Amino acid sequence: MLVIGIALLVGAAILAPLGFLALRRWSHQRALAELRPRAFAALAGSEVTLHGLAAAGPGGVVESRLAGVECVWHGHEVVRHYATWRTTEGTGERQQVLGDDSIADYGFPEPFAITGSHGGRPGEPPILVDPGEADTTGINLCLQRVVSRPQRGVPAPADDLLGRVKGRISGVFRGETIEFEYRERAIRAGDPIVVRGRVELRGGRPVVVAPHDGRLSIEHGEEAPPPVSGQPVARALLLGGGALVSGVAGLLLTLGG
Repeated sequence: MLVIGIALLVGAAILAPLGFLALRRWSHQRALAELRPRAFAALAGSEVTLHGLAAAGPGGVVESRLAGVECVWHGHEVVRHYATWRTTEGTGERQQVLGDDSIADYGFPEPFAITGSHGGRPGEPPILVDPGEADTTGINLCLQRVVSRPQRGVPAPADDLLGRVKGRISGVFRGETIEFEYRERAIRAGDPIVVRGRVELRGGRPVVVAPHDGRLSIEHGEEAPPPVSGQPVARALLLGGGALVSGVAGLLLTLGG
């Protein structure tokens, strides 16, 4: 019995740290899935993909410039659609070629926050997203309006969006203007989003920024972040329970022997 008791104690000594490591691994995975800032602070310098919900940044909720919707981020673009003519080789016929150029592009520069599906913990500053140098083509449009170019002798309809455009209207105005298209994208508080970028610490707080060799990606995503599997915690409980049973049984057999 003494030999069996010692063997059980050795088994408990092996299972206990394995159970602790499994529980710690599960806790870390859960913290990452819930977007806990402390978990991501340890990933400074690493590239990550975050699935979460958009929230207001330090500056609070803002209003988009064109549509006037309440949001945490917004950006707009003005596209000029035009036509040029080219001569077809062989026939000499003139053919119309359509094209477009972006003549204004603006993105709100202030950071916004991203939280897990249950929101952030009280008193815990959430992870921030720096939208500078970001690819935002995956963000849903909140406004899309096409305005025809003015016709000679015909009063043009008032274009109330032109005065709201941020920055200058500039670019190479090739060919003949057909129409102008206004596009605005916005992220509202609570929107499910996916952010792909690099973790950077600013004052000890994790901020997702553009990777060194690419652009930060922000897009609207699925309704809920992917759930964390319960297998790791079940394995941790099994190992911990096995260690406890082996330890108690081994101690009793050792003392009884």
